[in-house]
Amino acid sequence: MSGFVPDLSRIPSWLPNSIDLILVLALSYALLLVIGEGERRSLWTVRGFIILMLATVVSKKLQLVLLGFLLEKLVLGAAVAMAVIFQSQFRRFLEQLGRGEILQIFKSSRRPSYQSDSAVEKIVEAVKQLSQNRTGALMLLETAGSLEAEDFVSPGVVLNAEVSKEILQTIFQTSTLLHDGAVVINGSRIVSAAAILPLSERTASRQLGTRHRAAMGVTERIDKCICIVVSEETGSISLAEKGILNRPLTSSKLKELLQAKFAPTVEADAVRLSRKIGFQGKIILQRLLRLPFLPTPQDKK
Repeated sequence: MSGFVPDLSRIPSWLPNSIDLILVLALSYALLLVIGEGERRSLWTVRGFIILMLATVVSKKLQLVLLGFLLEKLVLGAAVAMAVIFQSQFRRFLEQLGRGEILQIFKSSRRPSYQSDSAVEKIVEAVKQLSQNRTGALMLLETAGSLEAEDFVSPGVVLNAEVSKEILQTIFQTSTLLHDGAVVINGSRIVSAAAILPLSERTASRQLGTRHRAAMGVTERIDKCICIVVSEETGSISLAEKGILNRPLTSSKLKELLQAKFAPTVEADAVRLSRKIGFQGKIILQRLLRLPFLPTPQDKK
């Protein structure tokens, strides 16, 4: 008895295109969720990559051979570049696929919750007191997700304690065993202490010590963190971001910068961009299926 062979000729012509479009939109949405938890420039990178892919498809449809060939090479090079730039995000993406946690990919991880009336104030109060006492300190604040162990020279001692100015002040006293290194903070939790950060290889001022070079070094390599430094010699406060030191700062200015940094603008941008892609895909899909336009909640108002 011969096996059943489906009659592919009966499949509507629009069905493969519709499935293809749905899968592309789903992959684009997952890509935005995985990468979009970083800085705003990450979102623009993803958007540029998607535009390149769409331009490649359009050029093929219009039979623009040379332009299509060039765009194909650009898309390939951009894909390799993104895999290098966002290697930690892609690694997590592949790990979730390997574990079968496909639905987890579409649950975007929120940025650490630094509440302006709690964690940020406690951090700033501790920094202010350390500055007045000229006690050296180095605090690494994670701005999106969590850092990996390989991001540190040494991840330090795990604490997992609630943020408080008393704990932060105690850690950096020279009489304690954990004062030499950085405190890693995620949201309202002190993740670890005595973490050793990679030093910047750039030539710095002689006024900058090891703590400043460590703050510059880790923020040069990783976008999703910032560092607060208190100088042991002068008590001055610095804030490092993307390898750049903003110094000297007052405690009030530091609080202002932290509150602005942890405002939910980047997450909102990712949500808006992913929704826009999904909405445009819905319109194209409806046209392919030749269905009447379904009004959105905004249209009903």
